[in-house]
Amino acid sequence: MTGGVVVRRLSKVYDGRAALRNASLTAPRGSFVALLGPSGAGKTTLLRCLARLVAPDAGEAYVDGRPMHALSGRALREARARIGFVFQDFNLVRRRSALDNALGGVLASTPLWRVALGRPRPADARSAMAALDRVGLGDRAGARADELSGGQRQRVAIARALVQDTAVLLADEPVASLDPDSAAGVLALLKDLTRERGLTVLCSLHQHHLAHAYADEIVRLAPPEGEP
Repeated sequence: MTGGVVVRRLSKVYDGRAALRNASLTAPRGSFVALLGPSGAGKTTLLRCLARLVAPDAGEAYVDGRPMHALSGRALREARARIGFVFQDFNLVRRRSALDNALGGVLASTPLWRVALGRPRPADARSAMAALDRVGLGDRAGARADELSGGQRQRVAIARALVQDTAVLLADEPVASLDPDSAAGVLALLKDLTRERGLTVLCSLHQHHLAHAYADEIVRLAPPEGEP
């Protein structure tokens, strides 16, 4: 399924205990799927397995048509470059500008000399500026990340994913630390991007009312029990 996500009986074990067991889901291209469940249900583990930040111990995970569970080396690096990841804690460089942080989306493909000198390719700079405009922060492009509100920082993180030209965006509790208005704004933005760009969004949440308000589908996870 190009542009979508398919998970089949995915499992992950840490220190002899199951963090995720036999998870399965399908997220068609352009859909917004919310992952609900209590702490320990495996929401973060599932997202990290999909991005191959950790390797699953069993099962299959296809992201944008690529078998993430089976990739390695260059093929894995190329696949990761097409997956955006939005973290709860934003994962921004606090002393760098919003524009510099958005440019992080193409850091892996930027020549080292450009990174060292702080001279992005003109096309990348235009792309990053366009992404900031899209998330409503074009007028804050020069502001340092630590000068922005929580909601604005999360929008910069989304802009970074857009600069990647990602087909799939994985969001791990992206609104957990935001006030209600900022949380609604971030989720509405993600929802709009699924329609505008055909972006597939998997978003873990604790707030049931937000999942019902913005998601096309809700997948509920329960904590694995006992030994793997």
